[in-house]
Amino acid sequence: MHIDLSKRQAIVTGSTAGIGLAIATGLAAAGAHVVVTGRTRARVDEAINSIAKQVKGARLTGVAGDLGTPEGAAQLIADVPETDILVNNLGIFEPKAFFDIPDHDWQHFFEVNVMSGVRLSRHYAQGMAKRGWGRIQFLSSESGVQIPAEMVHYGVTKTAQLAVSRGLAESLAGTGVTVNSILPGPTRSEGVGNFFGKIADEQGLAQEQVERDFIATHRPSSLIKRLATVEEVANLAVYLASEQASATTGAAVRVDGGVVRSIV
Repeated sequence: MHIDLSKRQAIVTGSTAGIGLAIATGLAAAGAHVVVTGRTRARVDEAINSIAKQVKGARLTGVAGDLGTPEGAAQLIADVPETDILVNNLGIFEPKAFFDIPDHDWQHFFEVNVMSGVRLSRHYAQGMAKRGWGRIQFLSSESGVQIPAEMVHYGVTKTAQLAVSRGLAESLAGTGVTVNSILPGPTRSEGVGNFFGKIADEQGLAQEQVERDFIATHRPSSLIKRLATVEEVANLAVYLASEQASATTGAAVRVDGGVVRSIV
């Protein structure tokens, strides 16, 4: 199967590192004109340079701003009024005991993880529907199905993304626009890598050992028994953005290494 997105433009939110950067790189390699987004111009430029080194002839645009705010979303829409593919990847996580999570954290997580995608999808989906083609993705998580006790607020936002994704897919039925959510499992993104690296330093262990211990203790149902790579998650996102994925919509597609034990 050859995925050709040379006639398409894609926006990937939070694409300066981790899964977002891998998705932006994969879409660029498939020929899409990719809009890279991040909070600062320096980070955006760094990501663009990284992609350009890996993908010869990559077509890239960068937009800097805080997409976790209404103002940041409005600026992106002003700079890039239309797109064919929207990947709502922007997200934050933080392990914290339920009783220690203040209202501000709940609100902040909801604004960044949920409302960023809601605002952008509300705008871009309408243009996609008028043109009769589009792809929208929400990067959720297996934590949206199996809420982790160590970060309930994160899990709740990931569940909310599943609901928004399905509801938007229903709203766009028959338009040629597909909407899906992706559920990664534990993935060695920049943020996760830094988190495990800090624990490794504190405990005087190799980071690989800390990662294995985490999977064995906190995600024992994993069938791959390791963290996924960002590229493995990105491969699924690129497929769902393709022409070939036209019959996949309203779905919550897992790339979780088998962590979720349900067969549906």
